[in-house]
Amino acid sequence: MPLQLVAITLDCPDPLALAAFYQRVTGLELHPRSDADFAGLEGEHGLVIGFQRVDDYQAPSWPGQDQPQQLHLCFRIGDEDLGEVEARLREFGAGKPDHQPHGDRARVLTDPVGHPFCISVG
Repeated sequence: MPLQLVAITLDCPDPLALAAFYQRVTGLELHPRSDADFAGLEGEHGLVIGFQRVDDYQAPSWPGQDQPQQLHLCFRIGDEDLGEVEARLREFGAGKPDHQPHGDRARVLTDPVGHPFCISVG
């Protein structure tokens, strides 16, 4: 029997703030029981993207491994212009590391607390 993935949880210093960033990025709804220690966004088929408070949180370093990234989310943007989506995400608070290994097909960005994620066309 295959397992069903029901949640992906990211460590962070402020769960509600990081949930707000990803809510703007994905359009997912905030779980009604979200609070300052754990916030969640509800996706399709019951999948939750969770954000849990971690005291003394240290942002991952990418592409280096001084502080391993431990998780890397990838989002497909469909037929939208990669540059326009990148610009919109940067307005929301995303960062853009100098190291970009995917050329014109994808961009590596970081969320407001340093977790790397990719956006790709197609």
